[in-house]
Amino acid sequence: MSAAEAPVAEGDEPARGPVRPGGLLDVLGVASVVLDTQGRIVLWSPQAEELFGYTAPEALGQYAARLMVHERHIQLVGKLFADVMRTGQSWAGGFPVRHKDGSTRLVEFRNMRLTDDRGDVYALGLAADQSTVRRLEQDVALSERMVQQSPIGYAVLDTELRFVSVNPALEEINGVPSGDHVGRTLHEALPLVDSDALEGAARRVLETGVPVIGATFVGRTAARPDEERTWSDSLYRLEDAMGNVLGVAVSVVDITEGHRASMEAEAARRRLAVIADASARIGTTLELERTACELADVAVPVLADVAAVDLLDAVVEGRPSTLGPSESALIRALALRPEDGTDAVRAADSPGHIARYAPDRLVTECVRTGEAVLVRQVKDTDLARIARSSEAAALLGRAGLHSYLAVPLIARGEVLGALDLKRTANPEPFDEDDVLLARELAARAAVQIDNARWYQNARNTALTLQRSLLPSDPPVTTGLEVASRYQPAGATSEVGGDWFDVIPLEGGKTALVVGDVMGSGISAAATMGRLRTATTTLAALDLDPALLLEQLDKTTSSLDHSIATCVYAVHDPGLRQCRIANAGHLPPARVRAGHPPELLDLPTGVPLGVGGVAFTTVTVDFEPGDELVFYTDGLVETRRHSLDERLDFLLSLLDDPERPLEETCDLLLRTLHHPDNHDDVALLIARAQQLP
Repeated sequence: MSAAEAPVAEGDEPARGPVRPGGLLDVLGVASVVLDTQGRIVLWSPQAEELFGYTAPEALGQYAARLMVHERHIQLVGKLFADVMRTGQSWAGGFPVRHKDGSTRLVEFRNMRLTDDRGDVYALGLAADQSTVRRLEQDVALSERMVQQSPIGYAVLDTELRFVSVNPALEEINGVPSGDHVGRTLHEALPLVDSDALEGAARRVLETGVPVIGATFVGRTAARPDEERTWSDSLYRLEDAMGNVLGVAVSVVDITEGHRASMEAEAARRRLAVIADASARIGTTLELERTACELADVAVPVLADVAAVDLLDAVVEGRPSTLGPSESALIRALALRPEDGTDAVRAADSPGHIARYAPDRLVTECVRTGEAVLVRQVKDTDLARIARSSEAAALLGRAGLHSYLAVPLIARGEVLGALDLKRTANPEPFDEDDVLLARELAARAAVQIDNARWYQNARNTALTLQRSLLPSDPPVTTGLEVASRYQPAGATSEVGGDWFDVIPLEGGKTALVVGDVMGSGISAAATMGRLRTATTTLAALDLDPALLLEQLDKTTSSLDHSIATCVYAVHDPGLRQCRIANAGHLPPARVRAGHPPELLDLPTGVPLGVGGVAFTTVTVDFEPGDELVFYTDGLVETRRHSLDERLDFLLSLLDDPERPLEETCDLLLRTLHHPDNHDDVALLIARAQQLP
């Protein structure tokens, strides 16, 4: 019966076929020598040939002592041989042996007595080079000492990924004794760890031989079951000298603290990146609503799934914003992101909406106390305090709101409103890092929002003053049809000092005025009002246009060094003429049937307030049906085009002398004046009419 067919005894492992030999004996080069009772060599292995230098034919039948031992050791060897043969007691130790080349080598021996089936006695000697044995012993001792004393956890898994051994460090890391590891799989020994990922990595190492270095695994062990830890694992395939795969060696380093520090550093880096982005994106204009939208755009989706920017209505109106403990908050929504129709968005107030939030609402608490309000895990009972109404609370519940954060917008010691943040899709709850980031964003944005708020209030005041100083409707005058417009500068620009006026004079004549005070804001508007009043007063004296501008120049010089440009024209319907004088202003355009539109050729003059330069009056024909177009530079000047190009464009739009004047005003403003233009526009168009 062959070995493959041999029966298996009960309890024995089943035969698994031939196994490749290990390489340890080959590393040692163990030689086998058998002597008879006379000390003659009867068996001589190939390793003996390599160790001692003699071939089998040279050694067999020879007395071993004479062949291999120096003369001075013959007596000692004979005694040792006799003791082994007589008593059967084995002997081990190092001994100098003579090599065939004449050199002497230290050889490690193991000698024992053998008896065959006939009762004959022999001596078996197992020998290996002593330096090789010592080196292997040192390697094993060093490896074992390092593994046992290392602070790094080490384990050996067999080819079925069951624990073979673990060192004390790994016992401590896992909180499991060494004996409870051995024979178990990773999942059996470490049920709280992501063993599937670790086993997958170990199996790939077994199959490919490619090591895995520094793979990160997260989980809990019996040592610290309530704390999640992070480990760096490295896996290597174990092979013997013959290339047989023995299993996988695993080294484990607990990197929890370093990993946390790295995660914190990464979170800090992300916060700085968001803050840097916010610094560049928030406050690009002085428009209140746009600034609020810029803050909401930064917050979504980096910080929240839904972000709302709300201000106290009193703050928007420029009134104090203090709230008592029992007071509701009247809040005006300025921005909401995203703008889609999700339930969470529908639950929020749409931009421009003003809503009253009861004293128990969280956003009210936020603006009343000036402190952040954080609800890490939103429960059903929290929804009523987050939402304005029960309907909104139901929408938030359907949207899956699970974490809520509100931080106050504080600028110059005043609470302006709140940044309201919600998470629905992002599974992570808000944490303290998120609170820090939201506070930083809110602090930076609040200053920009406050600047925009004050600017808007100041601009509204100036605009109100400006409009109050301009004529609401041009008066009906003899022989003229008049249309006019005043267009403020873009929303982010201050109100300027542009004005126009239509002044009835004696004798059916009419004065037409367009001017532009240099500067902006309330000061420019006030100066404009004073110049308009002075112009009306001087016009009543029926002065020549050039003389009127000279008097107006003196008035302007007395107004804190103000400077203004102005065109003053007097229409005389009886003479069908206009007398015009210019003080540094752009020339009016004249439109006549049968003629191309033209810019009147007038002496430019110097602006009012410069002083010392005389003005000139020019008389131009102004027949019934003719039009004069007066305007300020805000209508035609841009940064991208030359003034000549823009004036040519203006003339090209005046191609229809019969177009209604109101339509012409709208066409010019719509086509020439961009909404973001930083200058305001005054426009006055007069058409001569046939006298009855």
